[in-house]
Amino acid sequence: MTLEYLTQQQIDKFHKDGYLVIPSFLDQEDTDALLKRAKLLLDEFNIDSHPRTKFTTGDDNHVGDDYFLTSGDKIRFFLEEGAVDPDGKLNRPKQKAVNKIGHGLHELDPLFRKVTLENDRLKSLARDLKFHHDPVALQSMVITKQQQIGGEVPEHNDSTFLYTNPPSALGIWIALEKCTPTNGALSFLPGSHLTTPITKRFIRLPSGGTGFESLVSPEEEKAVNERSKGEYILETCNPGDMVLIHGSVLHKSERNTSPNTRFAYTFHMIESAPYAEYDNKNWLQPTPDMPFPHILPPSKLVPIGAD
Repeated sequence: MTLEYLTQQQIDKFHKDGYLVIPSFLDQEDTDALLKRAKLLLDEFNIDSHPRTKFTTGDDNHVGDDYFLTSGDKIRFFLEEGAVDPDGKLNRPKQKAVNKIGHGLHELDPLFRKVTLENDRLKSLARDLKFHHDPVALQSMVITKQQQIGGEVPEHNDSTFLYTNPPSALGIWIALEKCTPTNGALSFLPGSHLTTPITKRFIRLPSGGTGFESLVSPEEEKAVNERSKGEYILETCNPGDMVLIHGSVLHKSERNTSPNTRFAYTFHMIESAPYAEYDNKNWLQPTPDMPFPHILPPSKLVPIGAD
């Protein structure tokens, strides 16, 4: 197939490194509109009725309450760990206390829907990359990375949290503000997607809440961790830049120690059935009223064998 958006050099770099920075994927008008909309959502959300759900990233303390588990078809607000006092009161204005907004922005908000599901450049990119035959979008977030409090996100790969069999997650990450070494720009371990199989998955526990299910033996997981060492590359970004993130590549971001926020919009795509299985163990579940939306129309699906 003739390439529509990406170059062959970009495609090769993505497959080699496990990620790809695409400058100016969104123009300034669209980028500014998303940033303005995100800030308006922060202004308008009702903190008085909020259950004080915080977004946590540690393996032994991950978010898993009903507010989180039923957020796939809603627009909800998740707080920074350091923004809530022991008595449940915020220690800063609500706009500065939010870690992220998620997880149904791509469906429910017209501006985010426009750049996700109604974006011809994205459809062309999905066709060119040939990562999926029939990709669907399954979650979206604005990550605010607030100044001074925006927390560190330790190294991870996305297919652990959005698991399919076989793994098929692809992250689409778009900077809405300048991302620098001091405000939490992303860092990647290039090529780690080729050496880091998915060893565990994030699931709904039968007893309630969330946790991790091992997919390999402890010995194999230890061996994988030993192989997954190397020098991380920090990727600064300008507003409108996109980063494609392979579901198996290791990446992370540091705490925001700067006086500037680092807003970014991110969503994920996975392969749809019958090419991959997405089961009911996953924390995020589609609903009858909001099944995972397809990125490509039936006439534009990537042919079997095209990859």
